Amino acid sequence: MPNRVQTLLGVRYPVVQAPMTYIARAELAAAVSEGGGLGMVETLTPQGREDLLRVRELTDRPVAANLMIQGWKRDPSIVDVLASAGVRHVFTSAGDPALFTARLHDAGMTVVHVVGSLKAARKAADAGVDALVVEGVEGGGFKSPLGASTMVLLPLVAEHVDLPIICAGGMCDARTCAAAVVLGAEGVQMGTRMLASVEAAVHANFKDAIVAADDAGTVMLSVPGNPTMRVLHTGLAATLRDQGEQAQLLGRITDLYFGGDLDASVANTGQVSARITGLEPVAEIVRRTWTGVEAALDAARGRINGPDQARLPLTDPKLQAR
Repeated sequence: MPNRVQTLLGVRYPVVQAPMTYIARAELAAAVSEGGGLGMVETLTPQGREDLLRVRELTDRPVAANLMIQGWKRDPSIVDVLASAGVRHVFTSAGDPALFTARLHDAGMTVVHVVGSLKAARKAADAGVDALVVEGVEGGGFKSPLGASTMVLLPLVAEHVDLPIICAGGMCDARTCAAAVVLGAEGVQMGTRMLASVEAAVHANFKDAIVAADDAGTVMLSVPGNPTMRVLHTGLAATLRDQGEQAQLLGRITDLYFGGDLDASVANTGQVSARITGLEPVAEIVRRTWTGVEAALDAARGRINGPDQARLPLTDPKLQAR
């Protein structure tokens, strides 16, 4: 039986591709959706908005759109753009969900809001969203320097908010997905893992830097005049961290993403890069992430009960008595 996230999104596997600005293009989104997950197209750039239409030439499966509220709060016409493109699922972020949720619902769309705190999750629930992406501070991109990790944040939100939850931050495979399910999620969202894929249209230098990163390979960077970001600790980011108040962030992000110049800007990347060892097709990433959950849970049972009882249900009375 499908869980609530699968039912809500109409997907075989509740594995969502993160809405990375400039990167969440039609080809990547279509490949994820064709693989049984949910691809997503960003709407902050003109190319992204064009891709909302172009993606329909590549797949007839569900594809979501991201709506960064701060970028669109003074222009509600984005709802008409989404509707005209036939979008049925919208992932809102970076702002007050009450600004757009009712409009999107009136246009027949489901709304999933990205949160990084329990307070934000409750606010989104009060705004009437259909589901949440709960993202820990280990994820890449814009982050609160006071944010909690997925291990803390996910079960906290799950205990207090009765909505379907998609977990983000630290997700890259079946083991992390199994952990997210145990902590209260019914699906996962992945950005860095999708960056290090065959279909991601970013330069090989960026992908190689992700694969080469170790557990100290990212840093929370606070450059004056810019939001705090988790980025790869290489190239420009390695220089900026030592400059303090004198640091200046160069705005040539596309030269990094598509030209491979790691000194042109900073590369939004999550800590999970330390666990990514190679490039894979997104269809394989999506399928193995979800279908491998049972095996990951069986392995956990073995560590609890011993190898001879690896398939003992976690709810077995023998466990409850311990």
